[in-house]
Amino acid sequence: MSHFSSKSAFKSLEERLNRFPQGAPASDTLYKILAILFSEKEAAYVAQLPVKPFTARKAATIWGMPETEASKILLGLAGRCILLDMEVSGETRYMLPPPMAGFLEFSLMRTRTDIDQKLLAELFYQYMNVEEDFVKELFFSTETRLGRVFVNESVLDSSNTVQILDFEKASHVIETSKHIAIGMCYCRHKMAHVEQNCDAPIDDICMTFGSAADSLIRHEYARRIDISECMELLHKAYEFNLVQCGENVQNGVSFICNCCGCCCEALVAARKFGNLHPVETTGFLPVLNENSCIGCGKCEKACQVDLIKMHQVHGKNIPSIEENLCLGCGLCVRVCPNKSLYLKSIGRKVITPSTSVHRVVLMAIEKGMLQDLIFDNKALFSHRAMAAILSAILKMPMAKKAMASEQMKSVYLEKLIAKNTI
Repeated sequence: MSHFSSKSAFKSLEERLNRFPQGAPASDTLYKILAILFSEKEAAYVAQLPVKPFTARKAATIWGMPETEASKILLGLAGRCILLDMEVSGETRYMLPPPMAGFLEFSLMRTRTDIDQKLLAELFYQYMNVEEDFVKELFFSTETRLGRVFVNESVLDSSNTVQILDFEKASHVIETSKHIAIGMCYCRHKMAHVEQNCDAPIDDICMTFGSAADSLIRHEYARRIDISECMELLHKAYEFNLVQCGENVQNGVSFICNCCGCCCEALVAARKFGNLHPVETTGFLPVLNENSCIGCGKCEKACQVDLIKMHQVHGKNIPSIEENLCLGCGLCVRVCPNKSLYLKSIGRKVITPSTSVHRVVLMAIEKGMLQDLIFDNKALFSHRAMAAILSAILKMPMAKKAMASEQMKSVYLEKLIAKNTI
């Protein structure tokens, strides 16, 4: 394989990845990662795939080959969880997920021998922890965040319970999901290969839901569990003082990761760039009762993003909390032996996208990429896909609708927006 031809195929694949709001900035390290996960021929094929879900028939048309041959290629890619496959109205459809949360993570969600996972982990570390352009693009390139923090439900009292909505609870996501999968923590697996992981669980700790879970289960990248076992694992995560970070949507949450501040991408970003708020926080903040505080420092040790520091006040050791950077997870409240910390609603209205489509459309608008979702040059959008995008746009505040209309320069869209705001 020549350097030039390889670079050309993987450059095309990189450009395809960056037609989606959650892309992957180009670098030599990225090309090395892609060369481990894809053959040159696979990279060339995937670079041509549409953004929206597609059938084997559509892929065959794009690739100019018989459907049986296209199906074989697609099955091979889905078998490695580079593509996700799902059943829709009795028909198999495929989708290339974003790099993260997506196929980069899936590559380390189980132990495998078909690729050099140690080399891959070292490249991930270089790309995400050293170069950092990918992490900054992932967490800071849009106002709408990819992920959000779930409050630790074990510390909610009766006054908190009336302040929290169902979709803000990890337990609600678990209890309402059709498919639940549990797999290896990609982040700690990566850090184990570079000898920087902590002692938090690696196996059977990160949760995937819905059609993504079903695909991971089918290809043995995760195992199927029921609601009861998933709830047990949630409480296991509480015991290890892990923070629950999940997809930033109200309905159809696709993942909840149980995160530590030393290994996991979102919390590492929060520790480095906390003032930029890489993940959406909860609607709570911890409050300290100084009179009952015994100065034990357990809250300081428990904070996964190092926002609590012990200091002397009138000869007494008490914690101070950087409230403007706090995730509102409630870990510090959970470990307080004297109940001197409690959660209080901050009264801030957090706008959470209703669905994944809503979130992606918002992110696309904010990045000036809406046209890439609507006018995918590899396949015409179906009426259903167009309807989903337009429905998401019409649910947005007027400022976002105006941005969408400006990007599209569409008379039809302008009239539709005007009709729905009268």
